[in-house]
Amino acid sequence: MGQNRLQELHDVGQSIWLDSIDRRMLTDGELERHIRDDALTGMTSNPTIFQKALASSDAYDEQLLAAEQGLTPMQLFELVETTDVRDACDIFAGVYSATRGADGFVSIEVSPGVSHSADATVEEARRLWKTVDRPNVMVKVPGTPEGAIAVRRLIAEGINVNITLLFAIEAHERVIEAYLAGLEDRIKARKPVDGLASVASFFVSRVDTEIDKRLDALIAKGGAPQQERERLQLLKGRAAIANAKLAYRLFAQKFSGPRWEALSKQGARVQRPLWASTSTKNPAYRDVMYVEELIGPDTVDTMPPATIDSFKDHGTVARTVDKRLPAAEVLLKEIEAVGISIREVTEKLLIDGIASFQKSFDELLAGLEAKIGSLAPGGK
Repeated sequence: MGQNRLQELHDVGQSIWLDSIDRRMLTDGELERHIRDDALTGMTSNPTIFQKALASSDAYDEQLLAAEQGLTPMQLFELVETTDVRDACDIFAGVYSATRGADGFVSIEVSPGVSHSADATVEEARRLWKTVDRPNVMVKVPGTPEGAIAVRRLIAEGINVNITLLFAIEAHERVIEAYLAGLEDRIKARKPVDGLASVASFFVSRVDTEIDKRLDALIAKGGAPQQERERLQLLKGRAAIANAKLAYRLFAQKFSGPRWEALSKQGARVQRPLWASTSTKNPAYRDVMYVEELIGPDTVDTMPPATIDSFKDHGTVARTVDKRLPAAEVLLKEIEAVGISIREVTEKLLIDGIASFQKSFDELLAGLEAKIGSLAPGGK
């Protein structure tokens, strides 16, 4: 039997994190098996993931029944999510220790309602950080302008941060700047930076989903010559990877040179790009293409279980993340030239992403309330 493809990914410098969490895998040995057999070195969670876990399992019933009376659905959710994340952090403690704090992280997200308030984001992040109370937890903060302000403050306070819902290169640059400034603030305050970690979660497949939809609309318009329709067809399914490759180029530029070297001498770590939304939404595309095309050092790929299984079965490992960069630039210019604004697309995706998490969060709280009612004496 050949080497595990997931181990090969790890060996070229890409960390594999699981984009899923539920109490069952934390207690039945499944997570430990993935760490042992599949080179898994971290885990991410979000409101949608927790909504699915709570809706599909009775593993949380005992804790909910034993909870203090009078807690709101929001407080109950924080109780169960911080328990799961704390337990997952403990399972990844060996990875965290073996890598000297470079990996083995578990992410927990602030609620979507604070996305446009830096103060509220910082307050909630502090509470989650203190409640989980593990050095290998990362608090997820949305990549809004207010989120970037919060990132600087949280890094200065020594809190690990995962900036999520990044779609635009400009937003990525903003959060890199926030991270660097936060490290500098911390050094000015004579506090250590060598124990801090951060990732910038750059979303991939959703970019193609939105741009492909707009390309299809152009193709469907009457009057365009056949050659033009064929040109538009050839642009489909390529923008997301091009966009992410340019994000990696920005990362490589920002984490080099005198400013970064001064921080690195103090023990600071780079803020790794994390590829999120790497499952393939369009069945016409190769199911592991978003993984295969973004492989390289100092990166993280967070994959749902099905994508991990697919890559393990038939993925190809080669350094790709910094290849064909001029072609990536040309492709995005071509998309702009046919009348599709990348900025407009990425702004819409950020708004839609926050709205989607808010919907999941609202459904999660309503589901918790219903579950508590059904578990109570006399409940149905």
